Amino acid sequence: MINESMNLIMIGRMKRRRRFILVTSLLAIIAFALCSTMLMLGNTIYPVSDVIRVLLGEKVKGASFAVGTIRFPRMVAGVLAGFAFGVAGHVFQTMLRNPLANPNVIGITAGSSAAAVFCIIVLHASNAFVSIASIIGGLATVIVIFLLSRSTSFSIGRLILIGIGIQAMLNAAISYLLLIGQQHDIPTAMRWLSGSLNGAKMENLYPLMVTVLIFAPIIIVLGKRLDMLELGEQTATSLGVDTDKTRLVLIISSVLIIALATAATGPIAFVAFLSGPIAKRLVGVGFSSIIPAGLVGIILVLASDLVGQFAFVARYPVGVITGILGAPYLIYLLIRMNRKGDL
Repeated sequence: MINESMNLIMIGRMKRRRRFILVTSLLAIIAFALCSTMLMLGNTIYPVSDVIRVLLGEKVKGASFAVGTIRFPRMVAGVLAGFAFGVAGHVFQTMLRNPLANPNVIGITAGSSAAAVFCIIVLHASNAFVSIASIIGGLATVIVIFLLSRSTSFSIGRLILIGIGIQAMLNAAISYLLLIGQQHDIPTAMRWLSGSLNGAKMENLYPLMVTVLIFAPIIIVLGKRLDMLELGEQTATSLGVDTDKTRLVLIISSVLIIALATAATGPIAFVAFLSGPIAKRLVGVGFSSIIPAGLVGIILVLASDLVGQFAFVARYPVGVITGILGAPYLIYLLIRMNRKGDL
């Protein structure tokens, strides 16, 4: 009887493993296909052979500038930002056991944006300083939210409501800064608020690249502990998880990558919100969804950018397209949670 039960458990685990590998592989293939499409498509469509020659460092008339200087940095920005938003959003949603608890909704990206817009409008700071201010703004927002949400006991609902309130306050501050700003600073600030891959340059992406390469593996290594945190404080502690340390490392790592991503592309709406639930639905239970969530984030950003660039007469920033995708899902989620009594 015991052996039969063990066999059933092993068979179930093997099925879940095969599903995880299959889904992750398919997501990686789709992301790679979108990367290739971004490099080939534009005012001029270049064949794969020309794109490969440019990437290998050869000089190809016309293609070297279009692919090497414009499209490649744009693609890299989309990949890094999409992965960062997807992973960070999944971490917050899982850790706080609520799909609403993502950096967009609870105000972390708004904190980064407000700090960046302040530096652009008031201080006329350099890109490097804006990036640093964005990180500090994101971290400061997290600290304020957690301090205000602490009481006799930790409440996820209280944290989300406080986060939404802080987000509204920060958005009001951003609107005020835009009103008092000089005309030549407004386009730069608006790029921050809409979320765009336009004008991406490799020299501006290195901080984000280094941050993702350092902190994304840390988050992936802590994936099992993150899943245990989703079971609740007491259960995670009984399973041997140091909940405070794990939560602190996950928060710092997530805020750093999402703040740097915001510094590079602006707050691309709803990518952090959508990636985690989509990845969980595809992968199922039993294995960490961190890597799939990052891949879904990449797919959302690259696909939305292609739609914004080529599907309409006018060209739209990627944040406009992801906003159109994410807003209906947010409304649906709020209605569903309200019916279940989760709000």
